[in-house]
Parts: sequence; C-alpha cells; structure tokens
Amino acid sequence: MHSVGIMGAGSVGLYLGGCLQVVGASVVYVGRPTLLSALQNTGLRVTDYLGRDQTLAADALNLATHVSALAHCDLVLVTVKSAATADVALDLAQHLKPGAIVISFQNGVRNAEVLRAAMPSQTVLAGMVPFNVLSCGDGRFHQGSFGALDVAAHEGLSAYSGVFSRAGLAFNAQNDMPAVLWGKLLLNLNNAINALSNLPLKAELSQRDYRRCLSLAQREALALYSAAGIKPMQLTALPPHWLARLLTVPDWLFKRLAQRMLAMDPLARSSMWEDLEAGRRTEVDWIQGEVVTLASELGSRAPVNASLLQLIREAEQAGADRRSWSGAELLARLQSTSA
Repeated sequence: MHSVGIMGAGSVGLYLGGCLQVVGASVVYVGRPTLLSALQNTGLRVTDYLGRDQTLAADALNLATHVSALAHCDLVLVTVKSAATADVALDLAQHLKPGAIVISFQNGVRNAEVLRAAMPSQTVLAGMVPFNVLSCGDGRFHQGSFGALDVAAHEGLSAYSGVFSRAGLAFNAQNDMPAVLWGKLLLNLNNAINALSNLPLKAELSQRDYRRCLSLAQREALALYSAAGIKPMQLTALPPHWLARLLTVPDWLFKRLAQRMLAMDPLARSSMWEDLEAGRRTEVDWIQGEVVTLASELGSRAPVNASLLQLIREAEQAGADRRSWSGAELLARLQSTSA
C-alpha cells in the first residue's frame, strides 16, 4: 500500500489526499488543529464539477498536527501556503526518512527550491495543481475546474503513477518545471482580480473589464519574462501572448472562443478569495509579488501587478469590510497606474 503524507491539509491537500485514499492509498494528513478537529466530526468528502462524490468516514482519517506523523511516508505532498515553506522545510528535514519523495504542490515559482535547500537527504520535486479547489464546509472539498497535475520528471514517480491515475489525478511528468511554473503564474495573476471582484471565477471571467485587468497584468509580466529570457510553457489552448489578447475581446466572442476556459463550476472561486474570507494572509507576494520582484531585478517596474498587490494587502487589512471592485472601477485603477 502506498504511504502518502499531506503536509498542509487545507483545501488542496485534503482534496488530493482524499482522492488518493478512496482508491486505497494510506494517507496521513498534517494540518491546522481547528480544521482537523472539524473533520473528526464530519469526515472528508471530495467532489468535482464532473460529478465525483466520494466520502471518507471520520474514523478512516489519519489526522495529525505535527510533522513527525509523516516519518514513515514514502511520498509527501506539500500544500502549505508559500509563507510557511521555509519553516515547513526545516521541520520536514528533521522528520522525513532519507530518500522520501517530496512534491511541492504550491503556488509560486520558488517553493521547491526552498524545500530542496533544506532537505538534501530527500528528493524534492516541483509540482503544479492547475485546478481550483474550494472548501464548501462540512468537510467537503470541491474541484471546480479542469486540468491534470504536472510534476518534475523523476524515475521514482513511476511507483505512484497508477494510484494517482485511479484517483483521477493523473500527472504529466515535465522536464522543464520552471517553464510550467512561470506559465502557471501568468494564470494565477487572476487570483487577485477574482478576490477583489468578490465574484465566482466564471462570473468574473465572463465580464470583459475584469478580463482586461488580467490582460494588463499578463502583458506586463510577459514583457518582463522576455527581458529576463524566461519562456513560460503554454498551459492553455493558446500561447500566453495570444491568450492575453483573447481576454480583451467582447463578451459574446470570448464565450464562443474560450469555452474550455469557462468550463468550470459556477461557484468556483480563487484560493486568494477564500483566504480573504477566512481572514488569512494571502499568497499575493508569491504571485503578483514575483512579477514585482522580477521587475526590480531587471531595474524596471511592474505598476499593474504592484497595484494589485497593494489592493490585496489593503483587503487583508480591511477584513470583512473590504471593498468589492466592479470591473470598470478596477480597470480604471490599473490603467491609471500604468499610464
């Protein structure tokens, strides 16, 4: 039986772990005491927009609050927020057995590097989760959009490909994960826009003004990528530069040409929106912040992404009183900063 550890049992971690456990993997979940305590009452339910609906009883869950519970695991999926990566890396290094495979399924482009630097005795691989997972309450975690996992190619993954496939989580082995992560970052630039809109993803992306905001953020990032020699992988039906253009077309045309992009649960939202709702620190510094950092390294500026970063920080401070931005208001704000 495969022994899999989930380090960071939040929405993504619980969804991945639940899908694996229902097909026979032995899974240990390490997470926040409050969330795990709730699961002891509700059990764990994983659903998706295509009809998946599977439940694990509470007494079937191996829940823990300390990383030492992962000491026997052969494979550990790291799904903590990026701000916790450095601390988690040190904890994992102390407790994981030598040779264990660790996959960073986190937002951002540098988390695997941070983990790898702290864990020379383990095999650390970069990974990418392309789909949205929303916590729906009562122990239910819902995949609201499409996509297959990406993981850096490594011979040790062959032992796990079968169980991941049976779980509906088939992964693509990638030889250039940095290109994948920089490509995913372009798509994740929408997380902040979605959080500021306070709308479900499908409703937000169906409105041209919000898409024009995303296009501005992506074009700014792509110009910096070009200057830095970064070539992002194409993760959608269109190359990144073409997608940035498609985002600006009228709504009726976008709905016709981007049907796959809009093929998601109507209630799906970004993880950044979920963090704001829960009063948690967001990952904006590892998304928009990466673009701002890249600009600084190049002696340049990224005013659109810097503005989105600032607006999210203000929303974090405002809490439940944060503002919901209309597409027109947000677009005007971003256009004024980039003028």
